[in-house]
Amino acid sequence: MLKTVTYGDPALPRLLIAHGLFGSARNWGVIAKRLSDQFHVTAVDMRNHGESPRGQTQSYADMAGDLAEVLRDIGPSHVLGHSMGGKSAMVLALAHPELVEKLVIADIAPVGYGHTQAHLIEAMRKIDLSQVATRGDANRQLAQFVEEDGIRAFLLQSLDVKAKEWRLNFDVLEAEMPKIIGFPEVSGSFDKPVLFLSGGSSDYVLREHRPIIKPLFPSARFAKLPGTGHWLHAEKPREFEATVRVFLSA
Repeated sequence: MLKTVTYGDPALPRLLIAHGLFGSARNWGVIAKRLSDQFHVTAVDMRNHGESPRGQTQSYADMAGDLAEVLRDIGPSHVLGHSMGGKSAMVLALAHPELVEKLVIADIAPVGYGHTQAHLIEAMRKIDLSQVATRGDANRQLAQFVEEDGIRAFLLQSLDVKAKEWRLNFDVLEAEMPKIIGFPEVSGSFDKPVLFLSGGSSDYVLREHRPIIKPLFPSARFAKLPGTGHWLHAEKPREFEATVRVFLSA
């Protein structure tokens, strides 16, 4: 079973949050806490991330199966997924529609992409953890390989400084990168409400993806958060939270 963190009153409507590649439930703590006034929120660590079990694959069928196991335990829920978590949520909804109420997909489409993230694994591997006593030490080392402050801050949330280890299974994530940036052959359709919420400056969800999306998710609606990229929930958390709240409450 995946490691879960819960927020709010169990009597409230349920919301499951699935993070993206290199993330964790912890990344979603602020948004989860804020939404917990209206929802009983469960955030997960996906397989090979955080404190969840290590597996030999990172396929979307397996990740969707992990989420289904959580939902069988807590009950049918709204599901919010970002990036890799969004693809997992889409496969989950198509395979197990009875477990999913409404679906929010953050900045990802059910298509394959060309941009691998293997260079970030290589960068994290280069950190000499024996020389790391503080997160600042790790940040200074990582800055040699990753220029963007925000991406470094995000990656370093998966570093356990005290234990001097990464909470990521680099070997499997690296080996399975083609599956992670791809998307499996799927069938069927999920006809409940779905919101594809993307970053206004992101190119992950394009108008030309809609002919692929609509047969799978006929009730899909599309919205953009202006002035945000792929990490829209981190760049404008208040606006992201408000948009999700309106959609799930409608």
